[in-house]
Amino acid sequence: MVHIKILGMQYPERYVVRRLVAAAQQELASQRQSPEINIAEVTDPGEIGKYAYVLVLPTLVINERVVCSGRVPSRQEVTAWLLEAVEAEKITTTSLP
Repeated sequence: MVHIKILGMQYPERYVVRRLVAAAQQELASQRQSPEINIAEVTDPGEIGKYAYVLVLPTLVINERVVCSGRVPSRQEVTAWLLEAVEAEKITTTSLP
């Protein structure tokens, strides 16, 4: 499962990033690489501060790794990051005994 956090104090910016993640997930599903995704939106300034210095603009965290902060990423970027996370998960799960 891919864990995604969308951090930001402003709802419109979080909504845009959430829609981009949903579009990227659909694109990967059409390529038969449908990742199982858990999305959490974080609005607490203290929690946001653990990942980014910017509180108002969105920050996107995938599997505890900040992939974008202070701007809205493109759909292509989000798709590439999700694909990377899915591939990393495959490697991790297949290497377990």
